[in-house]
Amino acid sequence: MSFINNSKKKFALIDCNSFYVSCERLFNPKIQNVPVVVLSNNDGCVISRSVEAKKIGIKMGEPYFKVKELVRKNNVQIFSSNYALYGDISRRVMKVLKEFSDKIEIYSIDEAFIDISFAKDEEVEEYGKKIRERVFKWTGIPTSVGISSTKTLSKVANHIAKKNRAGVIFLKENVDNVLKKFDISDVWGVGKQLSKLYIKNGIDNAFKLKNISNTWVKKSTNVLGAKTVMELRGISCINLETQETKRKSCCVSRSFGKRIESLYKLKESITTHCLNAAEKIRIDKQTTRSITVFIRTSPFDKSRKYYSNSITIELPVATDNSLELVKTSIDGLNKIYKYGYFYQKAGIILSKLEEASGKELNLLAPILENKSKTLMKAIDFTNAKYGRNAITIAQAGINRDWKMRREHSSRIDTASFDSLPKINV
Repeated sequence: MSFINNSKKKFALIDCNSFYVSCERLFNPKIQNVPVVVLSNNDGCVISRSVEAKKIGIKMGEPYFKVKELVRKNNVQIFSSNYALYGDISRRVMKVLKEFSDKIEIYSIDEAFIDISFAKDEEVEEYGKKIRERVFKWTGIPTSVGISSTKTLSKVANHIAKKNRAGVIFLKENVDNVLKKFDISDVWGVGKQLSKLYIKNGIDNAFKLKNISNTWVKKSTNVLGAKTVMELRGISCINLETQETKRKSCCVSRSFGKRIESLYKLKESITTHCLNAAEKIRIDKQTTRSITVFIRTSPFDKSRKYYSNSITIELPVATDNSLELVKTSIDGLNKIYKYGYFYQKAGIILSKLEEASGKELNLLAPILENKSKTLMKAIDFTNAKYGRNAITIAQAGINRDWKMRREHSSRIDTASFDSLPKINV
């Protein structure tokens, strides 16, 4: 394929189809072409549906208990969310996409924008097909590709590609006809409140928004609203965010699979969350100077008293050491725990994050730091190779019967050969 320098920008949005479902299907060929649903934490709500599941009327975000009858009647395959699996497959997909352009914005776990302005117009659609084919061949994940002159229009193109199951759509010709049929609530950057404002003023599709006066947009919305209008007109003003910004805080929390009264069990959960958070900031080469511990009972359980509390502890020296952070968080938990309550959720927040290289050191820090870094590096390496919690500390517990409900978990682990699909020959 030949390329030319072209001042006309072209953005491709690659979106994985029913991503969580597709990840589950990778390791279970038996659930191809049958209705499949993935549930949220504690098996609460529907967060991913196969095409077959959509056809029988299962809606996104629907509480699981409301669709149980539909699931039973149609023999729908149900899976609890497995975020470790989805995260790993996502990294593989993004690695493939980086081979097609050095300008890439990873927008979410299953979406990415890439700049393909170097491609000739007549070859763009073929290039999109090549991207789609390689992602599927190398990762097994089906995708939809939308291409246009702005990020907002590429979102429109992707929406159509997914809805029509066309695979690749290059939105260049007859743009106005497409926008006339495109609902205002489906436009990227138009949330519920803005959508209500537009509809109230007779703007119910993308074409009407495109042709609204600049004065009205600036007066009635914000900078993003004005940019969206310009993008619908084909004027690119939302750039790719190619630099991944590091997080400013790190929160790890979970609702319990069952209510917890025991301080011992709460300590197990807080320890586990703290270890996971510490691992995350080490991956980002960051340290923390502040840790917040919080616990609460269910606000919806009217039969029991409600209690919620948190405590923030400032650290004298920034650290990424799991053992130090666990000790601090447990000290905090002891101060806010109250006996006699049945707790529904607990978590920790690491804040005031900074680059690990820019840490302040005290007199003894060099000696302690060397030992700490070696230990943390060994733990992270082992857990990456053999699975999270392969090495942990005793205080995190073993049985962990407080863990969130995952009654339908496929228990797939990409680091384990036992999870590979078995083929009878």
